[in-house]
Amino acid sequence: MSDNPRIALVTGGSGGIGREVATRLAADGMSVVVHYAGNPVPAQETAKNIIDGGGTAVTVQADIAEPQPVQDLFDAVEQQFGGIDVVVNTAGIMLLSPLTELSIDDFDKMQRINVRGTFLVSQQAARRLRPGGALINFATTVRKLALPTYSAYAASKAAVEALTPILAKELRGRDVTVNAVAPGPTATSFFLEGKPQQVIDQMSKAAPLERLGEPGDAVEVVSFLAGPARWVNGQTIFANGGVI
Repeated sequence: MSDNPRIALVTGGSGGIGREVATRLAADGMSVVVHYAGNPVPAQETAKNIIDGGGTAVTVQADIAEPQPVQDLFDAVEQQFGGIDVVVNTAGIMLLSPLTELSIDDFDKMQRINVRGTFLVSQQAARRLRPGGALINFATTVRKLALPTYSAYAASKAAVEALTPILAKELRGRDVTVNAVAPGPTATSFFLEGKPQQVIDQMSKAAPLERLGEPGDAVEVVSFLAGPARWVNGQTIFANGGVI
């Protein structure tokens, strides 16, 4: 790998775990592209915090579920930085409902972002990542926990988990790793919003460590996979505190 700073693209890098990932990779010495879908303000705040801390960051908007915007996103990164070394797919949505009550529109929204978006970003990453590069997808521990109301969300993330090792094998000879991180229940607005305190308290006791995960817990794994973990490939790493 080159001595030059590695270039990292973080989809959904404007909030939640995505923001933590962008900030950590910048602290690791990477130049970070903070992707956002709609509202530029949180992405700009993330980039500003990185820059104020002495790092390098820019923001780029794209609809990751459409081929041309995703291609344009990668073009913009390459034009500004000359290449790309790390891609982290944190962008995703979670709409919870019992399967019998979930609207097909909500199902389609999750499939569009969580599966189609990850597929399109992974496709461009596979074509463009430089030797020594890393693609890191986000799956979920809920796929194993089988919690009620999570069926459609878990199904979308199971698709991500399935494509990860196959793409790793398809990139044979490229010196590019492909892995996924599967967080457990994590104390972000993404997880906490709309849940009764009783449910949150119950989930916080599920892991032997008896707490909810923090965004930084999953980010530690991302940092490892994005940098030194060159012999970890085609894996899904469950960062869940031992909940299962």
